[in-house]
Amino acid sequence: MNNNINSTITANNSSIDFEFDKQHIWHPYTSMNHALPAFGVISAKECELTLDDGRQLVDGTSSWWACVHGYSHPTIVNAMQEQLHKLSHVMFGGITHQPAIELSKKLVNMTSDNLTKVFLADSGSIAVEVALKMSLQYWQGRNQPQKQRILTVKCGYHGDTFAAMSMCDPEGGMHTMFGDSVTQHEFVSAPQTQFGQPFDNSELDEMRAKLSSQGNEIAAVILEPVLQGAGGMRFYHPQYLVGLRQLCDEFNVLLILDEIATGFGRTGKLFAYEHATHDGKAVEADILCLGKALTGGYISLAATICSDEVAQGISDSPAGVFMHGPTFMGNPLACSAACASLDLLSRNEWQAQVSNIERQLQSELAEAIEYPQVKDVRVLGAIGVIEMNSSVNTAELQQQFVDLGVWIRPFSNLIYIMPPYVISAEQLTKLTSAMKIVAKSILTCGDQAEFISHG
Repeated sequence: MNNNINSTITANNSSIDFEFDKQHIWHPYTSMNHALPAFGVISAKECELTLDDGRQLVDGTSSWWACVHGYSHPTIVNAMQEQLHKLSHVMFGGITHQPAIELSKKLVNMTSDNLTKVFLADSGSIAVEVALKMSLQYWQGRNQPQKQRILTVKCGYHGDTFAAMSMCDPEGGMHTMFGDSVTQHEFVSAPQTQFGQPFDNSELDEMRAKLSSQGNEIAAVILEPVLQGAGGMRFYHPQYLVGLRQLCDEFNVLLILDEIATGFGRTGKLFAYEHATHDGKAVEADILCLGKALTGGYISLAATICSDEVAQGISDSPAGVFMHGPTFMGNPLACSAACASLDLLSRNEWQAQVSNIERQLQSELAEAIEYPQVKDVRVLGAIGVIEMNSSVNTAELQQQFVDLGVWIRPFSNLIYIMPPYVISAEQLTKLTSAMKIVAKSILTCGDQAEFISHG
């Protein structure tokens, strides 16, 4: 054993070895030289996280937007325990099992009528990788192998793996860091008309021009419907999706909708694309990506669902089969958790829960727009955002929020929450009050943010 590691372990009697964590464990988007402080969580129940020192925090992030039913929900826990004793995992190549079948039935029944073929992936980022591969292989089967480009809008986020990363915002994303290793695709401006405002049809002009000039090379358009999440928590007008669907049909291009962050009720509809309707019918994707809340946030699982036409095109390609197959594809334990989570959603309690959260967020966050350091306040479904004029210090704000008894993790210039749907009104008020206290304490100075000292 590494002597340094051994000494770190034996020297620390804490229930959580923070020193080992700091020295040896990567956390998301952190430096090993200047790591952000990590708070130790020892348990979680419903909407609260319990720290190693006994403090309890109301969770405002749903563990990155996934734990919609709250922690330790007996329905999901019992389903996982029962499955664990039967079959925790088995390869999916040449083998099937009922949890995967049941989950796929549920997904086919609850999504658009045209979406009939389910690929069970490991994570949201991999679901996007699968969707991109599907779109490229589809056109090989339709004798148009020159269609190799993907088109998307700026300010998007689709994951951290290489193909997904290439679809993220070309300026605020990770493109420049990895240079020529990132495949260069096509971008147009992000939708600008906000949700609830009159739609400006000219917003689609740039998309039309790009498809008109390069449609012969473009395999698919991918975007997050209605909400651009990690790219800035931007809520845009659903009519953009309606027009985009029409353009994709006109120029013979597939439409991929990334509902990983938005799916399963977060925006007030079961799926965000349901906000976009034409002649009384919701927009249909050719390929749909799901993840995060799919299992209620209990274990990693994602799905990529496509139409019969896409599946047939892939089957007609030179390979004859779809070229993807992860080791943990269709994991029975994850499928059981997802089935339990979707059963909870099927009770339709989430609709009233999200509606109540939306009303309370609108009421309690409204005053923050009067703060001179606040640029915008916006709410959609169970999402509340305070956008600051300048970027904030994440480590500083995290500590302030913990001191206030909540878990809120800001990024860039955004202080936002996406709480579990089961949150109580009192817990939600604790979150919104903390957001306002912290937002009000920030003094903006040019491109920097400083904090008023209360100590």
